Amino acid sequence: MSKALDGVRILDFTHVQSGPTCTQLLAWFGADVIKVEKSGVGDITRHQLKDLPEADSLYFTMLNHNKRSITLNTKTPEGKDVLRALIKSCDVLVENFAPGVLDRMGFTWEHIQELNPKMILASVKGFGAGPFEDLKVYENVAQCAGGAASTTGFDDGPPLITGAQIGDSGTGVHLALGIVTALYQAKTTGKGQKVLAAMQDSVLNLCRVKLRDQQRLENTHVLEEYPQYPNTEFGDAVPRAGNSSGGGQPGSILKCLGWEKDPNAYIYFIAQAPVWSSICKVVKQEDWITDPKYATPAARLPHLKAIFERIEKWSMTLTKFEAVAVLNQYDIPCGPILSMKEIADEPSLRATGTIVEVDHPVRGKYLTVGNPIKLSDSKTDVIRSPLLGEHTDEILQELGYLQKDIVELRTAKVI
Repeated sequence: MSKALDGVRILDFTHVQSGPTCTQLLAWFGADVIKVEKSGVGDITRHQLKDLPEADSLYFTMLNHNKRSITLNTKTPEGKDVLRALIKSCDVLVENFAPGVLDRMGFTWEHIQELNPKMILASVKGFGAGPFEDLKVYENVAQCAGGAASTTGFDDGPPLITGAQIGDSGTGVHLALGIVTALYQAKTTGKGQKVLAAMQDSVLNLCRVKLRDQQRLENTHVLEEYPQYPNTEFGDAVPRAGNSSGGGQPGSILKCLGWEKDPNAYIYFIAQAPVWSSICKVVKQEDWITDPKYATPAARLPHLKAIFERIEKWSMTLTKFEAVAVLNQYDIPCGPILSMKEIADEPSLRATGTIVEVDHPVRGKYLTVGNPIKLSDSKTDVIRSPLLGEHTDEILQELGYLQKDIVELRTAKVI
């Protein structure tokens, strides 16, 4: 079976998380991703958060599947020659260097276009043009500057960072879409172009409902579905909303049986209007169906805290899985809080390829996240991450280098 991106060649100058997330997605869809690394060192994440001294870290392996690795010293004239050959043979160059690094290497956009007019230059940056464009950015900085942290957590506490890597991996997903779009346009124009995904922009895109709420707050001075309503005065910015739903449907996290010892014995429960009568019957509070204080969504808003406290009394008598099973019979929206251990052990996620076991020659078997995007006619095969420089000779031979040339490059420490 052919792959969706068969024939597309990616020159991968990315490191850490945002760029590798992007290029791994493209590799999963069949692109030939050539990861360029510094000889003897490689991507910094090969050595970060190690659990096995002799093996590449899980941080690296889980972000660099299906890629080939070449080591290259681009500071040497010979290394620059190899890079020119690579640019000529590839369709996309992806980088997440600090601003100006490519230019200082001698590979300006103009020079890249001279070498390959169809080349797409895709970049991850922390910020677009503006007051912060020169700041060094990491995941948590992006979450703060993109609006996520100020709206995450509880109203009586500080801003919080989410465990989901929306700054790094979220930006990588955005950049991958930009690259595929540019490749599609190049079929018509015959020209490459620059693609930029800024981490601040990507986080903000994922927080768009909070920008929606900011404008609603300015118009109405109150957000009735937030837990602050009706007892706390709203300020001029969207507050932290705890575990309330961001979609206008009243929701909360509720304790289940065993919560005292199990930090994940909880469910998320949404008090959706169409199933309100079913909710009342399940928790044995049928009088709420006709009570004017609870009968309509608008009437319920000032009483959400009391409503969820009553539902929680019911949920605490069942395990989270038992509670979800009961609620599902009535189409009441809910879900269990799953720990990473429960996710890792879930058979259905293995069956769909969302969790994959991979065998590595040094590390042995390990679990990784598979492709979250499933195509019916392009099955994803998750191939282990490359050893440092594992494909150097192979790639150079594809570029036309003879074995004696490769030996000379290695002797000169170019590769």
